[in-house]
Amino acid sequence: MFIPKRYGESKIDSCPFCGRQAFIKNSQGVPVCKDHKDSILKDMKCACGEYLLMQEGKFGVFFNCLRCGNINMKKALEINSQVMETPKVKEQIISNKVKQIKFEQEKKNPEIKKKQESRNQIVRSDDPRYFD
Repeated sequence: MFIPKRYGESKIDSCPFCGRQAFIKNSQGVPVCKDHKDSILKDMKCACGEYLLMQEGKFGVFFNCLRCGNINMKKALEINSQVMETPKVKEQIISNKVKQIKFEQEKKNPEIKKKQESRNQIVRSDDPRYFD
């Protein structure tokens, strides 16, 4: 059955905190509703245990894992299922700078990467590695 698209219904963003229609972007660039414009998403982790890097593209916000690749926002929120609200933007900016410094230090020290690689991996049934 073919249902034609109507004007304005092709892309409707929803607020990750409450699920209502989003029409404002917060300081991170995530579309949110007016009640959550000062809220910030917590640091997201991938199913493999790595931190996800938030990026914005043509089709909206998505996350990037260094091991797994790109993950859409819906799947990242599903994996992390708890969304934390913090109204203080300065704390988030400081924590992002600290993470960036740690990331640069990890590039310089290969021993840190070896420690991270020795972690256990969680493989879900919808993961492509499940059938290997």
